[in-house]
Amino acid sequence: MKQDKRLLSRLFRERLALSLAERDMSVSALAARAGVDRSTVAQLLSAPDPRLPNGLVLANLASALGESADWLLGLSSQRGAVTDIVEQSVQVAEAARHPFDAQLRRWYREAAGYKVRHVPQTLPDLLKTPALLEVEYGRSLARSSDQAIADAAVQLDYIRQPDTDIEVAFAAHRLTDFADGAGIWGRMPPAERRRELEQMAQMARDLYPSLRVFLYDGRALYSAPFTVFGPGRAALYLGQRFLVFSSAVHIRLMIRHFDDLIRGAVVQAHDFADHVLREVARRDWR
Repeated sequence: MKQDKRLLSRLFRERLALSLAERDMSVSALAARAGVDRSTVAQLLSAPDPRLPNGLVLANLASALGESADWLLGLSSQRGAVTDIVEQSVQVAEAARHPFDAQLRRWYREAAGYKVRHVPQTLPDLLKTPALLEVEYGRSLARSSDQAIADAAVQLDYIRQPDTDIEVAFAAHRLTDFADGAGIWGRMPPAERRRELEQMAQMARDLYPSLRVFLYDGRALYSAPFTVFGPGRAALYLGQRFLVFSSAVHIRLMIRHFDDLIRGAVVQAHDFADHVLREVARRDWR
């Protein structure tokens, strides 16, 4: 979108003056530190018609003030040098080996009223029973079975709130792997896997459309596990840690990636529950 040059010029003047005042810095001191003429800085601050500096002067002024050029121009609300902004917008958070740890619950709460987009590591934790969680997380569950049930209930209560909007996308073969007992799921007897799938289908039907689950073709598309919590946070799951993004650029990038998965879905959300039941029906569970 084309920016109004007069508006940018006015914002630049206001922010340049604000930054100088906050640092109690004189025009002469800024000019000397930035390596530009004093008259140039004076004109930027007081000329009858606000004007913008050229790229080199802008970069030098931003560096001298410890601000970003985007902030001086009014294109960003984040203050600080570029390196500081990067550090603020990308952080590492420890990931408790538990599906409903306090940090995740807090992130979900803070995203209330906004869409949450989620790509799980295996199957969606939101649709797992405590028995299935025990198989997957094993000894790493730092809670008793009663606590796990209580945590799951809290998460279900969140989904049932009237303003909840969650989309989940994962590879279709994750579901067939579970149904077939592949990998870690081989520890679950066939009858238990069948019950899990039937319950998953029922939960998905009950929670739709607040919770919408899509399946994409894992041979054509790939995604690491991540969650976008509304417009303010995205968390990429690394295993023992989350890489957490708060900048609009990073969040938009991850939303676009998620939207690509949805566009490539082979099972749509309205058909997910029936698809799970078809997986149940086509197997001999004896």
